[in-house]
Amino acid sequence: MKRYCEPFIFKDLQKKMVFIGGPRQVGKTTLSKSLCHGEFARGIYLNWDNDQDRQAILRKQWLTDSPLVIFDELHKYPKWKRWIKGIYDTKPNHQQYIVTGSARLDTYKRGGDSLMGRYHYWRLHPLTIDELPANISTQHGYERLLTLGGFPEPFFSNDEREARRWRRERFDRVLREDIRDLESIRQIQLLSLFIDALRERVGGMITLANLAEDLQISPKTAKHWLTVIEKMYLAFPIYPLTKQIPRAILKPPKVYFYDNGDVSDNNGSRLENLVATTLLKRLHFIEDYHGYRCSLHYIRDKDGREVDFVTIINNKVTDLIEVKNSDTTISTSLKYYAEKLKPQRMIQLVGNLERSYHDGNILVTHPIQFFKNPPWA
Repeated sequence: MKRYCEPFIFKDLQKKMVFIGGPRQVGKTTLSKSLCHGEFARGIYLNWDNDQDRQAILRKQWLTDSPLVIFDELHKYPKWKRWIKGIYDTKPNHQQYIVTGSARLDTYKRGGDSLMGRYHYWRLHPLTIDELPANISTQHGYERLLTLGGFPEPFFSNDEREARRWRRERFDRVLREDIRDLESIRQIQLLSLFIDALRERVGGMITLANLAEDLQISPKTAKHWLTVIEKMYLAFPIYPLTKQIPRAILKPPKVYFYDNGDVSDNNGSRLENLVATTLLKRLHFIEDYHGYRCSLHYIRDKDGREVDFVTIINNKVTDLIEVKNSDTTISTSLKYYAEKLKPQRMIQLVGNLERSYHDGNILVTHPIQFFKNPPWA
């Protein structure tokens, strides 16, 4: 199955180095190897986790006539940024590089010794409603995404027992290998409990001070751990929109998981999580390909008016989205903020809906219908 960003990455490789970030086991290695065709047909793959490959990387031992060299998990090398800069600046004209990692690789976007002009950064996401194999119906794919999540292995196995085993093994590896390699966290067991607590609170506002008190850790530690799990692509926070919102609340984030199967399935939280991951995937594509600045938020004010999601593209409110399991009654908060913010689209997504309809400018529809036209099509 060709991934949604593959043709765009292939095109970028003809000009620059490409960094590919994303969660562990989301398909980065498969995607990278699939790019070894056409002018990159004799590409070389080197994995930092493999002892032989690691020595080859450190000794710079690969064929100079290869058009493409893939460095997988290179971020685990503490000096990887300076190392790849030196490699790129002295490379043969015909040779290009892919660098992949299961932690955030966009550190150069935040100043310092920049590689800007030398690379493009792409974030690979799990499968979503708008990226399904041709041989699986949209309805069937949607049901799998809700129960098994969008990571390729559990999604294609279509077996809940195997998916649970895969999820536990993946989580243990992220926690005990990836995080250990990159962060000096001694209380791994407490970090695991912290993540479990977030799973139970998907869709709700997270007061880190309260969570810290429950786990007997400091609020500073809780804040740092949230940053760590975001950096490791386990989960991501979204923050309240405050601009143009009178009496807006300012601080508490909401947290969603990249793996929909990680979410405790209560009160429609998996549906809301699926919408969050799909929106983030689209916004990341728009950022990575088109270069616009994008962000995902929620709205809540001190009068209790709340809207689940707000998408911002180039400082403009594009979508206001409310998510319901089965309630087709238009949210009064959605109506209120639709009038205040005047977004391009106002949508109430309903998981159990037989027929879409409009109420004024607000569209009430099923997630399958709303997400059927992806920005990469």
